[in-house]
Amino acid sequence: MKSRRSARSLIVSAAGPAVAVLVVVVFAGFALLGSNGLLSLDGYRKQLSERTVALARYEAERARLQNQKRLIERGDPDFADELVRRNTDMIDRNEYMVVEH
Repeated sequence: MKSRRSARSLIVSAAGPAVAVLVVVVFAGFALLGSNGLLSLDGYRKQLSERTVALARYEAERARLQNQKRLIERGDPDFADELVRRNTDMIDRNEYMVVEH
């Protein structure tokens, strides 16, 4: 009977460290394989490069719109003429229109 108690007490005393090791292994697994783990770092780098390109596009569009706003506020007659012609599709017979896409 004494060996049975000692085996039981050995199992009970080993349960705490076993649970601690299991918790450490789970956290290490998430650190490597989780959605924010080391193996997903390449995906984040790809997203960063894609969003950097999109940001550059948006900043260029913003600069273009700010320039148009500045021209409107100054009352630039050439820009006003361009806006009217672009929105009404009206040109004179001796004029050529260059359309950018």
